[in-house]
Formats: sequence, C-alpha cells, structure tokens
Amino acid sequence: MKLIALLVAGLLGAIGAGTFWYFTRARVVPTRAGPAQLAAVEERNMATSVLATGIIRLRVGAQVRVGAQVSGIVRKLNVGVGAHVEKGETIAEIDPQPTQALIAQDRAQILEDEVSVRKADRDLARGRELIASGLLPRQQLEDLEWALQAARAKLEKSRSDLHSAEVTLAYCQITAPISGTVASVSTQEGETVAAAFTTPTFVTIIDDRALELIAMVDEADIASVRPGQSAAFTVESYPDRDLKGTVQRINPTATIVSGVVNYEVVIAISGDTRFLKPDMTANVSIRTAQHKALLVPDAALHGVGDSRYVYVAGPTGLARRNVTLGTRDAQMTEIRKGLAPGERVLVSPAPAMQDGGTQ
Repeated sequence: MKLIALLVAGLLGAIGAGTFWYFTRARVVPTRAGPAQLAAVEERNMATSVLATGIIRLRVGAQVRVGAQVSGIVRKLNVGVGAHVEKGETIAEIDPQPTQALIAQDRAQILEDEVSVRKADRDLARGRELIASGLLPRQQLEDLEWALQAARAKLEKSRSDLHSAEVTLAYCQITAPISGTVASVSTQEGETVAAAFTTPTFVTIIDDRALELIAMVDEADIASVRPGQSAAFTVESYPDRDLKGTVQRINPTATIVSGVVNYEVVIAISGDTRFLKPDMTANVSIRTAQHKALLVPDAALHGVGDSRYVYVAGPTGLARRNVTLGTRDAQMTEIRKGLAPGERVLVSPAPAMQDGGTQ
C-alpha cells in the first residue's frame, strides 16, 4: 500500500509540475495549414519623429496676376482656367494694328528729320563760307548752328518715339512671367482693355512650386524641431502616397486653440506637387533624431490597442509573447519591450485559434 501511495503521489507531482510549467511558461501555439514564415527581430537605427497635423497652403508671392501694359482689343486668348503654361509662353494677343501704324508714322518722321538735318548741315557750311568772305554777319552764322542742333535733336526724338512704339508692339504679346497653372481668367476675346490708369488683369497664374506645408507642432515637441530636418507626410486625398519635405522655418508666434499651444512649422514640399491642392489636410512626421531600435514586420503583430503580442519561435514551437510598441516606419514597427535581437517571430500563416484565445 505504501508503494502504491508513493507511486500515486509521484504521478500527481509530475502532473502538477507539468501543469505549473504549462501555465507559467509561454504556450506553444500551432499554426494553420502551411509552412510557418518567420522573420528575425532586426536592430537598426530608427528616426525619432515629432508627429503633427498640417495643412497645404499657397506660399506668399506664389500667385501672379498677369495684365496688359497697352490698350486695345483682345484679338486672341490662348489659355483657360486649369491650363498649365510655361514661362515665356504667349497667353494673349492685343490687336497690334494701331501700334504698327504708329511705327510706320515714326519711321516716316525719321526720314523727314534726316532730310532736315542734312539741309541744316549744308546751310551751315555755306554760311561759314560767306562769313569767311565777309558777306554774312556773325549772328546769322550762330542762327544756322542752332538750326542744325535743333534738327539733330528732332531726329533723335523721332528715333526715340520709334523705339517706344516698337516696345509697345512687343507688349501686344502678353507672355507668362512664370511657369504654373492658370487659376482665373478675367478677359475674353474681343474685349477692349484700357491700360491708361490701372493695368487690367488677364489671368492669374499659380506657380508650380507655390504650395507649402504648415504643420502645427505642440509646444512640448517644438524644442526638438530645427530648420533643415526632413519631414514625411500624407494627405487625406492620397493616403498611399508618401510625400517628402524639409523644414524651412518655425514661426515665432504661437497659435492657441482651445487652450492648446501650437507653433506653425513651415515645410518646403519636395517633388511634384501639381496633384496637391490648397487647404488639403496632412498628417506630418518630422524626423528630429535617430536611435537604435528593435523592429519587426507589421504582419507579425496581433491584438488591438495597447494589448499587442507576437508569436516567437522557440525550441518547442511558437510561443505567444506580449510586446510594447514604439513608432512605425515603412511597414516595420519598433518593439520597445518584449523581444531581443535575433529572435524570430511568426509572420504567416496565422496561428490556429485556441480555446478562449484570440488572434
């Protein structure tokens, strides 16, 4: 009897030890059908980032109003709202005929003035011969000299008038001063514009690089933000596009909304911005420093909210382990607590359901 009692006690002790090990050690979790795909826990440098919300807006001076410097009838308008124009491209044409007629008149006047100069020059030469012979008073010689100077001055004025008319003719071709997108058109073909007092606006052009990002950074984080730091952001309209930028400046005055103090951080946007529109909302991440971090693929994480866990490969199979998450970077997530470098975690397939367990 004593022997049987000892055997039963030993068996119960073994069962109790196994039960204790089962519940105190991580459980081995089988996976669904298919070979398990594992990923190593990586240690690498990761950026420390400041997160903020922002808005896309037009920078100061990015909108140019293009007008006419001469009066006349709009003969041709080459652009419409939304059109893209290059610098130097012809936007509109004003009827050049009145200016062309003025140029022809000025050229004829120059020919007439050149004849007057030659005549005055010839008269002065004859006057000098006569005064040398004593046949002409000195005063008349001076009058001839003055007449020659007046004729030359009149010729120079006519040449200046011609140059002015030619410049005016060039202004009949209205060209784009910058490359950009036409935001508005204020004049139509056939209309008469008058540039006597104010310059009439033909079109408004928005510069290709007119947009900038304004990030609202909390006062608790603003001390780590510096000009020149890189930034990444997405907009609600294009959530799958990772956009880049660089911090340009930090506005010195704060913006207080509902008692929360924020500072405007101006970010220059890199790359093509033509698909962006003013007033779009952005989610911004400004990289302020770097630190060493343990990273796992996003696919290895399970659970929701603050309760997150992974399945770690061990000698006896997969073991569930709770982890504390950090920041996310390009489909990788920082693990602040719960894993060690070199450990391997399950990426796929998904673990099989356990009684009372969750995926």
